[in-house]
Amino acid sequence: MGEQSEFEPGDRAPNDGEYIEIGEASFHTGIQNPKRITLSRGDRFPETSNHRRKWKKFNQ
Repeated sequence: MGEQSEFEPGDRAPNDGEYIEIGEASFHTGIQNPKRITLSRGDRFPETSNHRRKWKKFNQ
């Protein structure tokens, strides 16, 4: 069983790090200027730009 990779607004961050907003089909269309946030473990994810988006850990 792996670690969850996509998060809904209101979920708690599993680890410290930077998270980026992704779309339902971001690998096809991408999101221009997606929101990027830095959270500490246990912080709650904020609302996304629209209800079809989620948060994902940003790996540089």
